[in-house]
Amino acid sequence: MTRSRTAISREQGQRILLVVVVLLILLTFAVALATMQASTARPDAVPTPSATLIGTPTTPQQSSDAAAAALAILDTVPIAVGRAPGYERDAFGSGWLDTDDNGCDTRNDILARDLRDEAFKPGSVCVVISGVLDDPYTATVIRFVRGAGTSDEVQIDHIVPLSWAWGNGAGDWTEDQRKAFANDPRNLRAVEGTANMSKGDSGPGEWMPANAPFRCDYVESFVTVVAGYELSIPEVDRAAIREVLATC
Repeated sequence: MTRSRTAISREQGQRILLVVVVLLILLTFAVALATMQASTARPDAVPTPSATLIGTPTTPQQSSDAAAAALAILDTVPIAVGRAPGYERDAFGSGWLDTDDNGCDTRNDILARDLRDEAFKPGSVCVVISGVLDDPYTATVIRFVRGAGTSDEVQIDHIVPLSWAWGNGAGDWTEDQRKAFANDPRNLRAVEGTANMSKGDSGPGEWMPANAPFRCDYVESFVTVVAGYELSIPEVDRAAIREVLATC
């Protein structure tokens, strides 16, 4: 006896329905598996490393290596016989210049580099009007606002002071060399204003950052700049630098 066409059609429909159900189950399983893998590889909340001050070593080995390198450089720097007189600020250029020709003066370049959450004057890509400084010299947080009574709360420090540099070799440079030195980002850092004022034109033998953990970075930067510009260094500063590096 042959089956009716209605029975055959019913069986075919059941088979098709079964295949569709199986495919839906497989698709659901595949989506669930992919979601689990993505969740494992890219968690919703990735821990953010805690903020550290600029230059703070991440491991003792890095600190030790940097200190050893600084000591080796220090050994190549000649000892200063005496500090030359005659320093004048204008010998290094009048105020902040735009030595890199990016359209912005050096002060604003350094503020933009060292501040976080910085904001610029409307219509300008140069003039920084606000931001937050994690000051390396005092380990304090300063909310900078540009203005007549507030701008000085954040100042730009010459790691190797201009007067110090003049007395230890820069007095023999050309005017262009001194302008380049005064505006060299490698020798500049945004810092708390009072700390910068207390430092003045002192070398490491007379002044160190109040934030002791930052002193290693400070003297390492000082040595690098002095050596890079072929300046000499007084023995009192050399001894202070060695004392700090011995602890790094």
